[in-house]
Order: sequence, then C-alpha cells, then structure tokens
Amino acid sequence: MDVQQVDFQLKPTTKKPARRYRKGSKYDPLLDAFIKGDNKLTTVTVKDKDSNYIRTQLKKRIDARELKVIVSVVNDICYLEKTPEPKKVEKASDAKKVEKAVLKKETTSS
Repeated sequence: MDVQQVDFQLKPTTKKPARRYRKGSKYDPLLDAFIKGDNKLTTVTVKDKDSNYIRTQLKKRIDARELKVIVSVVNDICYLEKTPEPKKVEKASDAKKVEKAVLKKETTSS
C-alpha cells in the first residue's frame, strides 16, 4: 500500500483577520427601483438565475427590510407586487360614529 504525500505549509500567526460581511444585498437596488417606480406589478428576470432562486433571495430581503412587497412565481416567471395600503379611519371618534350608525340601522330594520 502506497501512502500519498501531501505538500503543505504551516505558518505561525498572532491573530485571525476579521471576517468581512457584505452590507445589504446585491438584490437591494432591484427592490429599491421597484419601490420607487409607479408600477404595482412587474416581472423580474436576472441573467443566469432561476425564477424560484430569485424569489427566495428577494423574499429574504423583503422580510429583512420589512417591505410591503409580495414576490411570487407563476409559470416560471417571477413577479413583484406592491401590497395595497389599508384604508385608514381618520379619527377614532369617526369610527365610533360609523359603528353607532350601523348598530342603529340594524336595530331599526329588525
């Protein structure tokens, strides 16, 4: 049985270098452009990347940034969609007035 030789070097060192992290993501500019744009629904294509891979990467960034955007894949096409803003009641007193009116209407029609 022949033992194979491995060529190696061991060098003493005093400390390990700090790990470098990427700030943000390469997909952040894509999301920023979509948010700033006027379109509520767009298709997304990235050269040499599968639609499901794009969806996964965008979903991670959307969740991390807490964006109001939906990403989905239909028929192997990736879509970005802005979520509609919920209708807001201007004042709590207005909401109570509406509620009272509805209750009054229900009791009079019974």
